[in-house]
Formats: sequence, structure tokens, C-alpha cells
Amino acid sequence: MVEWTDSERAIITSIFSNLDYEEIGRKSLCRCLIVYPWTQRYFGGFGNLYNAETILCNPLIAAHGTKILHGLDRALKNMDDIKNTYAELSPLHSDKLHVDPDNFRLLADCLTVVIAAKMGPAFTVDTQVAWQKFLSVVVSALGRQYH
Repeated sequence: MVEWTDSERAIITSIFSNLDYEEIGRKSLCRCLIVYPWTQRYFGGFGNLYNAETILCNPLIAAHGTKILHGLDRALKNMDDIKNTYAELSPLHSDKLHVDPDNFRLLADCLTVVIAAKMGPAFTVDTQVAWQKFLSVVVSALGRQYH
């Protein structure tokens, strides 16, 4: 079990309270698909992903990015049991969708970049420490089935 300080909980809650889920979700998933093009293979049913422009304009990608952020809400609401919170998503991604677990980390990194850019100077070192810890726990929980 992960130990969270009151400060870490407050920082993570604050980040979520100021998120525009549609904007941040879309930008994060688009960044991941553009920067790491091999991740596109999991989105074959999402239409044309041939270049950055088509990815950025794809409404299915935007909707899935929003869905991912709303999925992170579950971790926020269950910070003391993130592992079990994602118990059904881990087998879905590993056994059914065959997602490479490293892609969760890549998406988490892209999400961090997008949030840092949005927050600007408010994304302090302490903020990054808490945020990275949170995402690391989520990534670990999602990759649990692979171990």
C-alpha cells in the first residue's frame, strides 16, 4: 500500500479540480500517439491516424482522451486502494486488448507534460513529485496483470 501525505493528497486533488478534462485528455492522448507512433496500433478502429493533423482533429481520439482522464478520477477517489480500483481494467488491457504495459507510462509522461504546460509556474517541483507518484501508482496498477 502506498502512503500519501496530506500535502500530496491536496496537490493531486488540486490538479484534478482545475482540469479541463476534454482539453487535457485530448492533448495528452494526441501527444502520445504523435510522439510515440507505435502506440497508434491500439486505435485501428479510430479512423485515419496517418499524421499529426488527422490525430489532432480525430473526435474519437478526443473522446477517448477524456475517458482516460475520467478513469483517473477513480484513482483519485480511491487513493488508498488504487491497485484494486483498477483490478478489472488490468486484465482488459493485458488479456483482451494486448496493450504493451509500457504504453501506460508513455501516456502518463505525456499527461504530465500537458498538465505542466497548462499550469506553468504553478507546476512546482513538489507538485511534480506528488503527480509523478500518483501516476506511477496508477501505471503499476494497470500493469499488474502482466506480472
